This record gives sequence, C-alpha cells and structure tokens, in this order.
Amino acid sequence: MKRTTRFLVPLLGCLLLLNTHCLYAQQTSDSAYKRPLKTVLEDVQKRYNIRIKYTDKQVAGKYVAYADWRYRPTLEATLDNILTPLDLKVRKDKDAYKLNEYEYYRWAVADGWAELDRIAAQYHNLPEWEQRKAQLKPCIREALQLDHLPAAPASKPIITEERKFDGYTVRNIAIEILPGLYINGSLYKPAKYKGKIPVILNPDGHWQQQRYRPDCQYRCATLARMGAMAFSYDLFAWGESLLQFEEADHRRSLAMTIQALGAIRILDYLLALKDADTARVGITGGSGGGSHTVLMAAIDDRIKVSAPVVAISSYFYGGCPCESGMPIHACGNRTDNVEIAALAAPHPQLLVSDGGDWTDKMPEHDLPYLQTVYAYYNQRDKVSNVHLPGEGHDFGINKRKPIYDFMAKYLRLDMNAADESKITIENAPALYVFGEKGEQLPANAIHGFAQLEQVWKTAINSHE
Repeated sequence: MKRTTRFLVPLLGCLLLLNTHCLYAQQTSDSAYKRPLKTVLEDVQKRYNIRIKYTDKQVAGKYVAYADWRYRPTLEATLDNILTPLDLKVRKDKDAYKLNEYEYYRWAVADGWAELDRIAAQYHNLPEWEQRKAQLKPCIREALQLDHLPAAPASKPIITEERKFDGYTVRNIAIEILPGLYINGSLYKPAKYKGKIPVILNPDGHWQQQRYRPDCQYRCATLARMGAMAFSYDLFAWGESLLQFEEADHRRSLAMTIQALGAIRILDYLLALKDADTARVGITGGSGGGSHTVLMAAIDDRIKVSAPVVAISSYFYGGCPCESGMPIHACGNRTDNVEIAALAAPHPQLLVSDGGDWTDKMPEHDLPYLQTVYAYYNQRDKVSNVHLPGEGHDFGINKRKPIYDFMAKYLRLDMNAADESKITIENAPALYVFGEKGEQLPANAIHGFAQLEQVWKTAINSHE
C-alpha cells in the first residue's frame, strides 16, 4: 500500500496540475475568457446569494466573453455587464430575478425622464413648438408609410341587423380597408336622437376577449346612451381579424400601420354618415388601444378630443410591435410617446394612469411637460390626468367614469344617461360580423400575412 501511495501522490499532483493548466488555457485573452452563460449565471447566484429564473432555451448556445472581467461590486452592475452584450436583462420577480430578452421599449425611469427633458429643451414658446410639430407630424405619417394613403376599396361596409337595448342600439360592421382586408367592429348609437351626434372611436387594447369584454361593452354602450355613436373595433390580428391571420401576426411591425390605416378608414365611413357631427370627434382606448389613441390623435386632425387610458409614459414606448414596430420614434432626432401625445394640443386630452404599470409616475414628470405645451396655447387646463395609485392595468369602472365625464364635457353629452346598470352584456358571437365560424367571410378575403404583404406592396407602389 505504501508503494502504491508513493506512486499515486505524484500522479494525482500531475493530474491536478494538468487540469489547472487546461482550465487556465481556456480562460485567457486568447479565448476571450469565454464561459457558457448558464455557468456564469450559476456563479452569479452563488456570489450574490440570489435566484435567477431562466429556461434552458434562453441560455442554450450562449457564451459570455471576458466573463470573469464583468463582475462589479454591485449585483446590478454585474448583471448589466454580463447580459447587455447578449441582448438580455433581468427583472425582479417577487423573491427572484427573471431572465428576459432585452426590451428596447422599456427604459429606466430616470433615463425616460432625461430623454423627455432633452426633447423639451428644443422649444420654449408657441412658434418653436409649432415648428417642432410641423416637423414631427409628417415624419410620423411617413414612418408609418401612410404619407400617401393607398386607394380605398369601392366596396360598401358589411352591416348586420340592428339590435335594440335600453337607450341604445348595436350593429356590427366590417369595412374593407385594402383589397381583401377587413377591419371589424360594433357601432353603438343612441336609441333616440335628433340632428347630428358626436363620433367616438374605441380601439381595443391587449386584454383577453378583445372587444367582447364586458368593460368594453359597458363603455361603448354607455357613451351611446349619453348621445354619441361609439365604434368599438379590433386591433390587427385580434378578434375577428384572426379569421384572416395568425395571432403571431399581431406582433409584426406592419400591424402598427394597418391599425392606423384602419382607424382612418373607420373615420372616413363614420364621418360620411348624415347624422355624424364632424366637429365633435373623439377617441379613447386602453393599453395598446391607448397608444393607438395617442397616435391617431397626433396624425389625424379630424379627432378633436382624446383619452388614452393606462398607456402613456416617457419611459415606456409600447411593448408590442403594433405600438413601436415602425420607426415613428426616430422622427425629429428622436421623440417619445409623451411628446407624441403633446401633438394633440390644444385639443382636450385626458390621460388616465395607475400605480400598477408604467404609467405610475405620470403626475410627477410627464403631466407637467404636457401642461407646459398646452400652456403655449393658453390652454393648460385642456390637458388633465386622473391618477389611480391603488389600481392596476385594466379599464375598470374607476377608469371609465372619468372618460364619461371628459367626453360629456367636451362633446356635449348627457351625463345623466351614464348608467352602466342599464347595459346588456352580449355574448361574443352576437358581436361577430362574419358568423361564429367565419362562414360569412367574403370570398375575396386575404388569408395569411404573406398575402397581406403582397397586397400592401401593391397598394403603396401604386403611388409611384
């Protein structure tokens, strides 16, 4: 045993030395000190006594160059150094951290505020602001590829039978906005009225059940009872649009353009109705429908009042490509959603915010900026904010009530009729235009995003 031990000790020593040599051979500048991301994350968890949640797919095949050189005294700086080159980040998730893809649209609060301050420093009075406005509006339209609108199809809207309720009626409508491309919605109108009445667009947001949700029906039906025609419509590749496209198509950049074109076509139709008051036109939507609200109020001068709900922030650019997929934010040496909201000035605007999402700091920084812009027109009171610090990201009753007050004030509606207890919530199929299984979808309907791309290319090239 002693002789064996005498031979094993040097052998083990050599193996240890060899292993150490191999280890250091891998971890030199010649190999960029490269280590697998999974190994690095495991080490970070041990060093800082934290837990990072991630999937095998997120780390598979990913390596950190100069890994050992990226550690810093603080966890935050270390993770930033490690993950930023890989377009990854972590977000605190209760008692752990969660690994996420880099979110170009979500900034640190301080960074968002600093950017808005940089933007605001470019103008200090009405002439300077008007010059900035004249620069941004056409640029945004061009970024959307809507500086020259494609020709509208000559087809008439497809309209279902009228349904009558307590103080309002509903019809479902599909409008062909490009050859074979339909945008669907429901038009709520007062049961009885005389003369011309206001028009209010109600784009749906990124919640489940789309425009079929009770809160959406409550809002549109109540606005109708108050004396307006309220049109609730699907975003692209949501709701009945899924008869033509996949849900994943909603997250393509062209969705942003198609939604804007859809709103323009809806206004074309509604404002041509003999009972539409073209001087009283509003728009209100929540979440993704809220950013769409701001965009449309900025680029379509027919809209006179706007009310984005739980949507706008200087440090959030819209988490869906349908909100930030087209390069509108590159306009004017970069802009943000708050400045785009300011383009509606001096038209009345209400922003509803809450404490549970990226609108949580609206009263602290973004609202004062908007008030400054409105003050250039001596209309500071025309922009307002209802902040609900104890609430989250939804379109609940406490968000709808301020909308009713706001629309009643500026569109001359009857607040006495704002009674949601009178509203009948319909099952989703009642709001369909093309039937429960899409059996009434027109024969010329586009099927699939590839076909839409070809139709769009043909439409925009027709101007050249």
